[in-house]
Amino acid sequence: MEGKKKYGWIGPLVEAWKNDYVYKTLIGAGFSFVCTVLFSLYHGYLGILYRSVWHWGICAFYLLMMAIRGCILLTENRNRVRPEADRPRLRYRTFLVSAVLMLALDLSLLLPIILMVLLDAPVNMGLASAIAMAAYTTYKIIMASIHFRRQSRRACGELLMMELRTVNLIDALVSILTLQNTLIMVKQKGEDMLPVSAVSSAIIYVVILGVTIRMLFQGIRQRIR
Repeated sequence: MEGKKKYGWIGPLVEAWKNDYVYKTLIGAGFSFVCTVLFSLYHGYLGILYRSVWHWGICAFYLLMMAIRGCILLTENRNRVRPEADRPRLRYRTFLVSAVLMLALDLSLLLPIILMVLLDAPVNMGLASAIAMAAYTTYKIIMASIHFRRQSRRACGELLMMELRTVNLIDALVSILTLQNTLIMVKQKGEDMLPVSAVSSAIIYVVILGVTIRMLFQGIRQRIR
């Protein structure tokens, strides 16, 4: 009662945020979905404006990510009015659809990564903006790693929650790739950094493939159980 008096009508939402990990994950996914829509529109606009293949590739990446998050949020929203016994089957069906989208998501990164390695990705920002981007990317990768690890430790964790955390981690890893390209181009030492860019990009992409495959195996294992 004291919590409700303190927060008023928003009290139950605050309590759910504190105590319900799945609820917190879904709210975060909803916010990320809106950001993904904005990013896809932004890169699509720049792709048209500058006729940039790199921006079109990143736009396709964010569109696929938007589709994955949208499928999961839609399923969880519809499950609220469905019988409890039907929910696992519907979640697994969504998991299979979004798993295919995840594989397409990984493949969509190949072209932008190749362009970044070749230092052919356009950069339109100064050093101050690049530093701000670095700070945000650091926060993003730390939070995504923490939640990914926490979700991995949950016994029989929800399939779709696991997938959302995997998508968030991939999103953060792609931000590292973009940041790397930005810093190299801003400092204008592209040719000297080409080997480093190639190796680091390859490592990050292997990690992205690894977490995707791990998620797929965990989903199949849970289904078998």
